[in-house]
Amino acid sequence: MNGPAGDSGGTGMLPDQSVAKNLVFGEILEQNLFPYPRMRDRDRDMLGMMVDAIDRFLDGHEKDFAAWDKAAGQPPEFIQALRDLGLFGLIIPEAHGGLELSNAAYARVLAQTSAHDSSVSLTIGAHSSIGMKGLLLFGTDEQKARYLPRLATGEMIAAFCLTESGAGSDAASIRTSARANGDGSYTLNGEKIWITNGGIADLYTVFARTEGDAGKITAFVVEAGWPGVSHGHHEDKMGIRASSTTTVAFADVQVPAANVLGEVGKGFKVAMGILNNGRTGLGGGAVGGMKALIRRSVAQAKDRKQFDTPIAEFGLVREKIAQMTVDCFAAESAVWMVAHFIDSGHGDYSVEAAISKVFASEAMQRAAYESLQIAGGNGYMKEFPYERFARDARILPIFEGTNEILRLYIALSGLKGVGASLGELQSAVNSIFNDPIKGFGVLTGYAERRFARATGFGADRILHQLAPELQPLAKVYEKYASQLAGAAEAVLRRHGKKIADQQHVQKRIADLVIDLFVGLCVLSRAQSLVESEPDKKALVIDMARTFTRQARRRMARNLRGFEHNEDAAVESIAGAIIATGNYPWDVI
Repeated sequence: MNGPAGDSGGTGMLPDQSVAKNLVFGEILEQNLFPYPRMRDRDRDMLGMMVDAIDRFLDGHEKDFAAWDKAAGQPPEFIQALRDLGLFGLIIPEAHGGLELSNAAYARVLAQTSAHDSSVSLTIGAHSSIGMKGLLLFGTDEQKARYLPRLATGEMIAAFCLTESGAGSDAASIRTSARANGDGSYTLNGEKIWITNGGIADLYTVFARTEGDAGKITAFVVEAGWPGVSHGHHEDKMGIRASSTTTVAFADVQVPAANVLGEVGKGFKVAMGILNNGRTGLGGGAVGGMKALIRRSVAQAKDRKQFDTPIAEFGLVREKIAQMTVDCFAAESAVWMVAHFIDSGHGDYSVEAAISKVFASEAMQRAAYESLQIAGGNGYMKEFPYERFARDARILPIFEGTNEILRLYIALSGLKGVGASLGELQSAVNSIFNDPIKGFGVLTGYAERRFARATGFGADRILHQLAPELQPLAKVYEKYASQLAGAAEAVLRRHGKKIADQQHVQKRIADLVIDLFVGLCVLSRAQSLVESEPDKKALVIDMARTFTRQARRRMARNLRGFEHNEDAAVESIAGAIIATGNYPWDVI
C-alpha cells in the first residue's frame, strides 16, 4: 500500500471526506477506494527482512508460549530480546532512533508476531499503538526529544492509562484528578485498571480531570519512577495471559507543566485520536492470527482421518476453511485500506477505523472457534495452541472500545450528517422567501441526491474500473448504499432526536455500513489482484463473490428489520428478566 510515501489510493482523492459517512447518504467515494493502495517501497524492503527475523526468533519460542501463558508472564530476557530486535521503535521517526514504519507496515509486523503469540503482539502493540502514540500525535518537540529516543530502544516501555472502575467505554466518568498548582505543575491522584504493560512500563499516558468533578479531561505523560506512582499485581486473565496487565495508582504525584500532553482540557480529543490512529495495529494482529489458524487448520484437516478419509475431503470442514479464508481476506482488505487513509493524511477516518476493528476482531473470534472445532478433541487440549488462540481472541471485541459502543459510534456518526442535511432542508424551506438563492440551492442539492437514489443515475461510476466478473458485485454495493440512505432518512424522520436511544435501530445502520465499507474494500483489492496476479484470478473472484453474496443477505435482512423485527418483544423479555433477576421457569 503506497500512502504518504508511495502511490495514493486513487486520483482526485477527497482526503477530508469519510467514505463510511458518505455511504449513509447513499454515496460511494470511489476515488478514495480505487485503485487499492500499495505499500510504499521502503516499507516493503524493510518488512522483507523484518518478517524473516521475527519468524526465526519466535519459532524458537514455540514451546515457551504455552509455558508463559500458564505462568502468566514473559521473562525479562525475552522482553530484552524484543528490545534487541527493535520492536519497540517500529513507528518512531528515524530522527529519534526509530524505524519510522508507516501504519500499514506496522500493522503488518503485528500480523507476523500474532501468528506466533498474541501476548507478544500485545506487549509491542500496547507500547506503540496507544502507550506512546500520544507523544507522536500531540507531543511538543521538547517532549519528543526527551522521550522518543528511549522509547525507540525499549529503554522505556509505554502504557496507556484511561480505563477506571466505572469508566470503561464511558471515558467521561473518569475520577482520577489532576489539581493545578501555583507553579504550573499538577498533583495527580487516582487509579487506573486493566492497564496493558502496566507492570513493565516506564512511561504512562494518563488521563485525568483538571477542573473538579464536572471538569474536563487532560492528558499527561507520567514516568513510572516518580514518587507516588505504583502498580498492582499481575491480573489473572482468561487470555493474553503472558502480557502484563495491572492496576496503576497515582498518589499525590507531582507532574510538571512540561508533561501536559496536548492542550489542557482537551484530553478526550487526545484519547480518541490515539485510539483511532492505533486500531490498525489490533486489526493487523487479528489478520495475522487468522492466517496462522488457517495454516494449522489445513494441516490438521489433511492429517486427520475419519472413516479412512482425510477430513479435508468433508464438505462441512471445507466450508469452515473457506469461510475463514473469506473472512481473513475481507478483514485484511479493510484494515490495510484504513492504514492507507491514516498514512495518506486523511482528515476523517475514525468511522472506518472503528469498522475495521469491529470486523477484524469478530472475524478472528470466528476463526479461532472454527479452527478449534476442526481440531476436534485436540483443539480442547492445552497441549495444542488452538484453545490458547481462542482464549486470546476473546479480548479483541472488548479492547480499545467495545464493539457495541463502536457500532453505536459508526451509526450515530453517519446519522449525524444525515440529520444535519435534513435540518438544512427544513431551514431552507422555512426561509426560502427571505434567501431564495441559498434556499433553492439547498433544495436543489437535496433533490439531486434523491433523484440519484431513485433512478440510479451516476451509480455505475465504479463499473468502468472493474473486471467484467466483478461488475455485478459493484451493483450490489451501489444498490444497498442507496437503500441505506433511504433507511437512514426514514429512521431520522420517525425518531428525530430520540434516535440516540434506539440502539436496535443503530445496530442495523452500523451493520449495513460495515458490510458496505468492507465489501467495497474487498472489491477494490480484488480488482487490484486480478490485474497484478492473473494466475489467481479465479480464486480472487470467488472470494469477492462469496463475501458479496453473504453481505447482500445480511444487508437485506437488516433493511427488512427496520420495519419487521422483534425489538419490542426483546425489550419486554429483557425488562421482565432484569426485574426478577433470574430465569423464571423450571420443569419441576
